[in-house]
Amino acid sequence: MGVPGDREVDMDKVEAHFAPATVELVTEADFATRPDLVRGYVGPQGLGDKLKYIADPRVAPGTAWITGANKPHTHAKNVVAGRDFEVDAYVDVVVVQEGDPCPNCGAGLKLDRAIEIGHIFQLGRKYTDALKLDVLGQNGKPVRVTMGSYGIGVSRAVAALAEQHADDKGLVWAKEVAPADVHVVAAGKALQTELALDISQKLAAAGVRVLVDDRAGVSPGVKFTDAELIGVPQILVAGRRSGEGVVELKDRKTGEREELTVEEALTRLTS
Repeated sequence: MGVPGDREVDMDKVEAHFAPATVELVTEADFATRPDLVRGYVGPQGLGDKLKYIADPRVAPGTAWITGANKPHTHAKNVVAGRDFEVDAYVDVVVVQEGDPCPNCGAGLKLDRAIEIGHIFQLGRKYTDALKLDVLGQNGKPVRVTMGSYGIGVSRAVAALAEQHADDKGLVWAKEVAPADVHVVAAGKALQTELALDISQKLAAAGVRVLVDDRAGVSPGVKFTDAELIGVPQILVAGRRSGEGVVELKDRKTGEREELTVEEALTRLTS
């Protein structure tokens, strides 16, 4: 197969094009059985009927190329398609690049990053032919099964969410997929921890999913940093005004902070 030197071959495309045949890379052992093919210096000229020569559409008639010369350590230049060699078939199996023409409208393609969270494999009858797997059709006669594989990876979906919903401080979970609704942080002192646990129990009893940080011996700064890193939508802090029955509620996404009484916080978070 001939492709321009500045292009990479997409093996998925190759396999899809030649299915159900199995595609394998040529090995050193394969070259040992074909002394007429010089490893690393194979060129399309002079192949004759030895091989079927398949090329990328860019190797069009009249285009000139530098190729292997079918001699050790030797290349040939100005090798012209249609004059020095013929292409038996054209297939598009190279990796797409920015600016390549759109197959539908011909406009130059613009490439953007994407996240792969699932797979669709059109398996056809490659495996069912091998297994001779048939089912009864509408007319009661055997029909060969056509296969497809469709799947969404849960771990891939989580990774995609994490990449799309994050800032320089950490994750910013959307409420619908967050591991908890509220992250309650006890700043450290006994009164603050007692209040944090009491609020957490009341929230949990109301059906709110709660994550509590009541770690002893850990500074408030570390706890606040961890809360932002984990990224639960709402962060409730039992801090310096705990003795007054006042807590701080922070929206992880917007960063907005608000001081509320315990009753106001419970009403807000359970509404």
